[in-house]
Amino acid sequence: MRCIVTGGAGFLGSHLAESLIVHGNEVVVIDDLFRGRWKNLEMLKGSPGYWKMKGDACSIEVLKEAAEKLGGVDVIYHLAAINGTKWFHEKANMVVDVNIRSTIAAIQLANDEACRLVFTSSPEAFGDNQEMPLANGMSSVFSSPHLHQRHSYGASKYLGEILVQHAHRTKDLDTRIIRPFNVYGPRSPGNDYGQVVNIFLENIIAERQITIHDEGKQTRSFTWINDAIEGIMLAGTLDRGVDGSLLSGGAWNIGMPKETSILELAKLIYEICEKEEKIIFGKGHPGDSNRRIPDISNAETQLGWYPMTELQQGLESTLRSFQMV
Repeated sequence: MRCIVTGGAGFLGSHLAESLIVHGNEVVVIDDLFRGRWKNLEMLKGSPGYWKMKGDACSIEVLKEAAEKLGGVDVIYHLAAINGTKWFHEKANMVVDVNIRSTIAAIQLANDEACRLVFTSSPEAFGDNQEMPLANGMSSVFSSPHLHQRHSYGASKYLGEILVQHAHRTKDLDTRIIRPFNVYGPRSPGNDYGQVVNIFLENIIAERQITIHDEGKQTRSFTWINDAIEGIMLAGTLDRGVDGSLLSGGAWNIGMPKETSILELAKLIYEICEKEEKIIFGKGHPGDSNRRIPDISNAETQLGWYPMTELQQGLESTLRSFQMV
């Protein structure tokens, strides 16, 4: 298949591009390198059927240029977005602007090329909904922006889902929505604007203190990168569900249906790294969710997908990738 991956030099995108090439697809990666890095794609250098473009995924002209390289497009995997919790507060305007405009551009290209669109949403699209597990059909609940701008990202993903579903219903586009839950693994940024697993790993390996927000009782559903990529690819490549169902217009949570508290995560990483615990407790970000766990029942029945990698196994693999650098 001929594939465009927006945000393809980032954490998720680079792993997706790599897997697509390994499975014999042609791929054009688009990234503006705001957070992505070409070094994440070094393993693909010289691979037949692989191209990379530095460009703005909000630009339809850039997307059309990528389509021309492929001689047409079969699937657009739209991953480009401004992510990272600190950005949600510090650059809320940029988060909303980029995430919405890039999605509009991806929809336009999918319409022009009459191709499939896989939109990467997020559990953040559910906002503050406290009912668990999170499932399709549940309401999205957002707290007042007078309190904080935490939901700049989640609201942009919620609106992205509206745009994608609207395109499916009014233009008969073959659209699929996936919501990855707290994916971790090699290449995930471990700086202050990154994700918690690699932030903890980088600091624990360096024997620096780690800060846990509040008491660390918040829970997340940590999903190993290879499991997540398998789910994304199934959503993009299957013409019909394994149960015979239509997939166009569908949405799936891609996540480990097990909760782990942030304190439990930290202690497990200390144990795996064989380091002395150096934990301090601090104030969390306004609007942070206390719990997050996915209902993946339709991913199981329609995509035939279930995450197989337990947290300890995935953390050990991630640690090995740090040691190889």
